[in-house]
Amino acid sequence: MSSHHHIQPSTTTPDDEADLARWDDDGAPPQRPSASPAAWLRVGAELGDRLIALSGRQDLLVTCRPGTRSGAPAAFSPRLGEIEFDSALFDPLQPHEVNPRIIGDEDRYPAAWGVLVHEAAHAAHTRWMEQADTEDPRVVEAALLLEESRAEGAHLTRRPTDRTYLRTSARTLVMPDIATPTLQGFEHAASVAALVLGRRDAGILDAGETRAVANLCKKVLGDDLLAALTGIWTAAHRCADHDAAAMLAHAQDWCDALDTAAPTRPVPEHLADLLSGAVGAVMDRMDANDAADLAAQAAANNAMAKRSDAQTKERTQQADQRRRAAAVAKSVFTPSGTTVSPHGTPRPNSNPVTGTRRPTSAEQSAAARLSRALRAAAYRERTEERTTSPTPPGRLNMRAALARDAQRAVGAVPTAEPFTHTRRRHSPTPPLRVGIAVDVSGSMRAACAPVASAAWIVARAAALTDPDSRTATIAYDQYLTALTRPTHRAPERVTTFDANGGAHNLHAAIDALDHGLDLSRPGTGRLLVIVTDAHYEPDETASAVTRIKRLTATGCAVLQLTLTAGSRHLPGTTLLHLPRPSSAPAAIAHAATDAIRRTH
Repeated sequence: MSSHHHIQPSTTTPDDEADLARWDDDGAPPQRPSASPAAWLRVGAELGDRLIALSGRQDLLVTCRPGTRSGAPAAFSPRLGEIEFDSALFDPLQPHEVNPRIIGDEDRYPAAWGVLVHEAAHAAHTRWMEQADTEDPRVVEAALLLEESRAEGAHLTRRPTDRTYLRTSARTLVMPDIATPTLQGFEHAASVAALVLGRRDAGILDAGETRAVANLCKKVLGDDLLAALTGIWTAAHRCADHDAAAMLAHAQDWCDALDTAAPTRPVPEHLADLLSGAVGAVMDRMDANDAADLAAQAAANNAMAKRSDAQTKERTQQADQRRRAAAVAKSVFTPSGTTVSPHGTPRPNSNPVTGTRRPTSAEQSAAARLSRALRAAAYRERTEERTTSPTPPGRLNMRAALARDAQRAVGAVPTAEPFTHTRRRHSPTPPLRVGIAVDVSGSMRAACAPVASAAWIVARAAALTDPDSRTATIAYDQYLTALTRPTHRAPERVTTFDANGGAHNLHAAIDALDHGLDLSRPGTGRLLVIVTDAHYEPDETASAVTRIKRLTATGCAVLQLTLTAGSRHLPGTTLLHLPRPSSAPAAIAHAATDAIRRTH
């Protein structure tokens, strides 16, 4: 069989060098008229550059031209350090269409690249031929036959991602040799087994793909002979690259096994046709599996591309939303206290603020109590970190010291560390961020007074607890009005307001509070309080719920307070119904304390 003829033994002599230029006159295929040989020189040079990574060698030359001296699609000459490459492997591409220097261009000609990977495997691992000293050509042929799968298996352990190309090279190299065998009878069947089943055991082909060849070879060769040959090529797979003696010994065993079994078993008629059909079935199964793999990979790539597009679109939408939220927050949290639309346009005639008043003594007491509760909830114990060392400073541990002396006494390297040092660090106190969004539509009139009081109490307590704590309150209907602003100073007076609106823009209020207080950023005790009965249109509910879920995903607590029966629950919030509106300040204070206590 001629499959191994693309490895050229070192049989030429220096006197033959002058004849190498005339190889095209010695029976090789004629040059193809589609492109001159010179046009392929660049392709060969670029293949040589890529061969360095494939083979790990920098002393090889790749020549690409029509035909090869051996007549094989490609041939590796260890003595010359050259890989001949038949340009017909690139059909129907022309030289100017082939650019191997571009990574990924090989996907346009997988058959040619698979053959190059196969020859690179020989260049990297078929090193024993340089030391082979046998004169028996049959043993050399058998060794080269075993080397086919051994070299590919060794290459696969070094570059496992090349398996796809090695499978492609099997289609290109094995099938033509099956159609034109040089061996007959048992040796023909044995060579097919070595080429196909050897690649199976090397991990190039799958067991299910090679079942047709395995069954036919078992029928032709017999169980005992096939098992013996399998053991020989399996042992050859374990040979080192430079171990010529072991490879030739396995080749001799191969020849001896065939000589012993050949006289005892009849050769089936039309064996070559049977073997060609079995190998053809293997190739068909390979094609089906590879097509399924490609389809699965394409589906995975499409799904990944869709996810990437969706993520890009989502990031773009989030960036646009952040810009709009920044604009709304900038317009609503102004010192003038102007009512604005969700787009930042001033709407002074719709201002729900009715005035301001001095805080009552009860509110001042409530703010002081809440400040103490927040300070207690924010307190963190000091953390302790204990380390050991062989030298001071630190507390001496006598057990470890004795162990260290014992180690020295027996001549061992001392590993005991008798000194223990404890480092105590203060944990930072987390500040508080509380945003209150109160619905000022007509149905929420009962919430105006208690929410105004709660907003002042929370803002005052936060300022007394930590200078970095901030709170803000927004009244919303179809427009937005800031009742308290995210400043470090506590408000001096309570802002009163009325509820006479008719529509809702909760999503815009959440955006403004999120941007003004950094409710989406971890590291602080974060709480969003929404005072509403949630009687919204479906679109407004969906927009608000989207923002609520985004906040809760970052760890921000979201509390919905309802004061009237029949209120709806906004998904993602913790619903708290308050039959008595006057209990709203205490409920908000309790939620704020829990939020800062849960902060890590």
